[in-house]
Amino acid sequence: MAKFNRAKDIKVGVIGYGGAFNMGRRHLKDMQTAGMTPVCVTEVDPERRKVAEEEFPGIDTYASVIEMLKKSDVNLVVLITPHNTHAKLALQCLKAGRNVISEKPLAITTAECDAMIREAKKRRLVLTTYHNRHWDGCVLEALKHIKREKAIGDVYRVEAHIGGYGQPGDWWRSSKSISGGILYDWGVHLLEYALQIIDDDMTEVTGYASKGFWASKTAWKKDTNEDIASAVVRFKSGKWLTLTVSTIESNPKAGQLEISGTKGSYVFDGGTYELIHQVRDQKVHVKGKNMPSEWAKFYKNVANHLVKGTKLVITPEWARRPIHILDLAGQSVKRKKALPTKYR
Repeated sequence: MAKFNRAKDIKVGVIGYGGAFNMGRRHLKDMQTAGMTPVCVTEVDPERRKVAEEEFPGIDTYASVIEMLKKSDVNLVVLITPHNTHAKLALQCLKAGRNVISEKPLAITTAECDAMIREAKKRRLVLTTYHNRHWDGCVLEALKHIKREKAIGDVYRVEAHIGGYGQPGDWWRSSKSISGGILYDWGVHLLEYALQIIDDDMTEVTGYASKGFWASKTAWKKDTNEDIASAVVRFKSGKWLTLTVSTIESNPKAGQLEISGTKGSYVFDGGTYELIHQVRDQKVHVKGKNMPSEWAKFYKNVANHLVKGTKLVITPEWARRPIHILDLAGQSVKRKKALPTKYR
C-alpha cells in the first residue's frame, strides 16, 4: 500500500498528550526518528498542549478531535487514550480519511475490532496497533531458542502470568468499564508474545475470574477490575495457552511466560531467560540475558509500508487475535462455559 513518495511526506499526529509516561512525546519522537513529520497534537488539557508546543516548536495543537480533523492535514493519527475510546476515535478518524494507529489494545471487544477493520478496508487506509513489544528482547530471544534452534522440541503449552499482591491504583486502568478488565493491560502484551510462539488457529476460549476483594477500597467501587482473571485458549492443533493476571497472588510464579515442549521448558521475564531440558535422566539448566529490544522496527515498518508497500507486520487482523481471546474470556466468565472462536 505505497501511498507516499518519502517518509517525511507522512504527516503524523497524536490524540492524547497526557499520562504519566509522556507517551505523546515518545510516539512523536519515534515517528520522527522513522522519518515521518509531526504536525499536530490533540489534547483536552490546555497545560499539556502547552508542553507539546514547547517540546515540538511550531506544532499545531487542538482541543478536540473534531477540530483537528477539520483544520489539520495530518494523515496518520496515533490514539493514546483510554482503552474504551479506541474504537470510537479510530472510526471517527478513518471516516475522515486518516490512517490510524491505536495504542494497545486495539479495542475492548471483537465487534469493535471488526468494525474498525471493515472501515479501514472500505477506505483503503492503514489500521494497526502499537505492538512495539512484538520486538521485545525477551520474545526475540525466546523465538531464537524455541523456533530456530528447537531447544525444547515441539511446543505443546504456553503459560503466561503476571501480578502479585497489592491494591490497584485509583487510575483509569483499574476501572473495568474503561480498561476492559484486569487482563487487558499487561495481558494483551503477554498474549501477543504467546501468539508468536503458538502460530495456529484458535478453536475455543474459557474464562475464569474472581472479584470484590479490592473493590470497596478503590475509587471505582463496583466498577473495579477483577482481583484475578484467567483465560484458557485451545488451538486447532491441540496445543493450549493460559493467561493469568492477579492482584491477590501471594506466591507469584517466576517469569512471565513458561513455554513447555517435548524436550524441555523455557521461562522468561523482561530481562532473563532459563532453559531447562532433559539430558537422559538429568535436568540441565541454562540461564542467560535476553537480547536488546528493537522497538524502532514498529514505526520503521509503518513508514516503509506507506512509502514502499512493505508488508505490514502488525496487521489489524493480528491485533484482533488477543482482543478476541480477552473478549471471549469475559463472556465465558458470565456464561460459565467455553466459547468458540470466530474468524472474519
